Amino acid sequence: MLKLYKFTEDKKKYWETWDNGDGTHTVHWGILGQTGQSKTVKKKLFKKPQEIIQAEVNSMVESGYLPVKDEFTLIVEFSVDGSLGNDADIEKRHRLEGRLNHILGWTGLGHCDGGSIGSGIMEACNFVVDYDIAKKVIEDDLKGTEFENYTRIYDENAE
Repeated sequence: MLKLYKFTEDKKKYWETWDNGDGTHTVHWGILGQTGQSKTVKKKLFKKPQEIIQAEVNSMVESGYLPVKDEFTLIVEFSVDGSLGNDADIEKRHRLEGRLNHILGWTGLGHCDGGSIGSGIMEACNFVVDYDIAKKVIEDDLKGTEFENYTRIYDENAE
């Protein structure tokens, strides 16, 4: 997967692509924090998908899109009963990780890298390119779900 970003004073944009493993590639782009648009790139008569994608990558880089060097470690934390919670807590964390990975990925913000449980808390760890936007997107997404009872969302490196 290749992720490129263009941050200006008024907009933050993303552009990303990945190999689907079936001879096609997906290209996904938009405003950071929004679902954006996507397309599938297939082989053309005299061009492989990789050649088509490379031409798009070159064009994006020429227009100012670059990889992001620094990411934030955004943690979503829940309280659990007992030190290690129970099987239901672990299952809930796995569902949360999937949900976070989906929402962060499709809004260009990043991905969920897994989680942990212990000392009476359960956490999902996420690597994101913009903490404030990611926190807002996650808060909005978790409202009205089984995950709305989180205790806090925080930047692990700011603690």
